[in-house]
Amino acid sequence: MIKGKIHKFGDDINTDVIFPGKYTYSISDPKEMAKHAMENLDPEFAEKAVKGDVIVAGKNFGCGSSREQAATCLKYAGIEAIIACSFSRIFFRNAINNAILAIVSKEVYDFCVDGEPIIVYPERGVIQVRGKEYNFPKLSPDIMGILKDGGLIEHTKKKLSK
Repeated sequence: MIKGKIHKFGDDINTDVIFPGKYTYSISDPKEMAKHAMENLDPEFAEKAVKGDVIVAGKNFGCGSSREQAATCLKYAGIEAIIACSFSRIFFRNAINNAILAIVSKEVYDFCVDGEPIIVYPERGVIQVRGKEYNFPKLSPDIMGILKDGGLIEHTKKKLSK
């Protein structure tokens, strides 16, 4: 279960906004990266975000470059799920690889309000927000394994050690 508050953003949030490009080659520590997450859109985002929070966004979330730092900084800022009307394919996979649940749902975007509570049940495929439930397709066992193990690298290490 993922339980937190909503951070709502609009359409076309690109990777350079998620993790500012000016830090690409100067910051490599994920905890330091998290301090700069979304700073061009919401300078207080890194201070407001806590473990379990969820980003809800419009269409084309994560467009732009293929930099994995965008997903990494969100993970270390505490974001455990992103619900968007649509995603850039590369960002979508980078999110999963970093153990961030990525869900496509226009209905949740249209209904939710910034700062309000949200609960996501990945194994059941259910999102609860503002007293309503929204379903999303159940995740494959492989994707659930990656999420549960903390990301693709940890999941792969676990599988290889068996």
